[in-house]
Amino acid sequence: YSGFDYLRSAWYTIKLKLINIDIPIAIGILTLFGRSTFEILSGSGEGYLDSLVGFIFFLLIGKWFQNYTFSSISFDRNYKSYFPISAMALKDGHWQSKTLDKINPDDIILIRNEELIPADAVLEQGEAFLDYSFVTGEADVVRKFPGDKVFAGGKHTGKQILLKVLKKVDQSYLTSLWDEDSFSLDKRQRTQMLIFKIGRYFTVSILFIAFVTLFYWLSMDRSMAFNSFTAVLIVACPCALSLAIPFTYGNILRLAGTMGFYIKNVEAIERTQQSDLVIFDKTGTITDYKKIKLNWKGKELNPHQKAIVKSLAFQSNHPLSKAIFLEMDDIEIKLPETFVEIPGGGLTGSIGSDFVRIGSYAFIFGKNENKDERGVFVEINHENMGYFEVFHKYREGVFKTLRVLSEKFPVQILSGDHIRERDRLLVDFPFLAKLKFQQSPLDKLNHIKEEQKKGHQIIMIGDGLNDAGALKQANVGIVISDQSNNFTPACDIIVDAAKFEKLLPFLRMLKKTRILIWGALILALCYNMIGLWFAVQGLLSPVVAAILMPVSSISVMSFGMISSYLLFRKYLTK
Repeated sequence: YSGFDYLRSAWYTIKLKLINIDIPIAIGILTLFGRSTFEILSGSGEGYLDSLVGFIFFLLIGKWFQNYTFSSISFDRNYKSYFPISAMALKDGHWQSKTLDKINPDDIILIRNEELIPADAVLEQGEAFLDYSFVTGEADVVRKFPGDKVFAGGKHTGKQILLKVLKKVDQSYLTSLWDEDSFSLDKRQRTQMLIFKIGRYFTVSILFIAFVTLFYWLSMDRSMAFNSFTAVLIVACPCALSLAIPFTYGNILRLAGTMGFYIKNVEAIERTQQSDLVIFDKTGTITDYKKIKLNWKGKELNPHQKAIVKSLAFQSNHPLSKAIFLEMDDIEIKLPETFVEIPGGGLTGSIGSDFVRIGSYAFIFGKNENKDERGVFVEINHENMGYFEVFHKYREGVFKTLRVLSEKFPVQILSGDHIRERDRLLVDFPFLAKLKFQQSPLDKLNHIKEEQKKGHQIIMIGDGLNDAGALKQANVGIVISDQSNNFTPACDIIVDAAKFEKLLPFLRMLKKTRILIWGALILALCYNMIGLWFAVQGLLSPVVAAILMPVSSISVMSFGMISSYLLFRKYLTK
């Protein structure tokens, strides 16, 4: 009964015509039980039931310790990690940004276009159009009215809505949305073959050695034959090999989260190690919207016009919209009657009797290749009012990060900006492999597909707004998050924007983690080779082998966790 899980796992694996590490264990259990039953019933001996009991007892101790350790890592990651996202909450009549762990029941929160519903709530104001495809896989938009209950995980599209929170934000639920199979299945399937490849071939080798040992001893000592056969199956169990990756990488996931780097799963680490091309989005990724300088050129806007421009900009999470909103201080915002955001284009909305459009020259006037597009244009009631001239400021550490990365990989930048920015970028970043401008979200996606057809493994780094498709298509998608609730399940890694200057050592750490895996695998192989040397000679009893097997697992787990901690300290805590 106590060993039934091993027997069931082995049986289902064989039915699926696969091989896993439970097969040699199950054969060992059945061999000891079958041999003991035969000797007892035939009166030819006392059997090995004491060895069988000891064997299963120590197996279960090893499994308990393994599960306990891994669940501790998982708990720390799922429940204590702080995602760098927040929501606007009403306090003392004013809106302020609150991290999700500080949002409590009965709080009034504001959700803008393309933002995620962080907690179960009641719709207080506005009309919600919710996309629950992150949760259900269904792409149909659900329409909600004031008084209706809305559930965490839906993404709102349209003008702002107000929600009354019913219960605290469950960060573990957000993590589960992020790790939804529909967003990572194709990538994960390719990597899992690498994870289990060594264990599969090792299992086959162990079965071969065990049966050779059995037939060798049968002609000389039947008792020794079954003992040696069972000992080989137990002591050389490849579970130590299979633990190297989850415990080493699992600890990296946990530790990186404490520094503002949130990795979806261990497969994302492996794909990062295999990458050979890095592509950056520009606006909101290598630039900081809080440091964007705007210079208004055009007709002077009266207070009413400023209010409606600020109100429309407030509905969007785009870095330039945020910059426009911050530029107009001490102006009360109004709720638009209609609102539409065109990714990579601009905003359209009506506020009272006024119709407002904000966006690129092409969005406002239509494409004109001979026109020098200068910034973000504003149109009120079909009248061109002027434009905001934009002066971007780079994030701290951008120059060093891109320069050092370019020494290891080709580095490209895809930007939705006008091509006039090219000269400035070439001066600032002369080492870039490629610059492309006026890139729509679809253009970015297609560019990545073209590079992948050339055989490149791509890391795409963006802000998750106009590049969600490119992030999902890339082998590794990294989102730089500015405390904004535009949660992006399509990405593999979320980086707190405040930690951008640590992006380079973070990527270096992920690359170096592969060395730790090889170290753990070598340690496990050495243990197995030594154990096999004694087992095939009949010098190990099944009970001793059962004791040594969890010792092997514990040593590999300890090596993975200690070495990953030291690597983390070297790169991310300087």
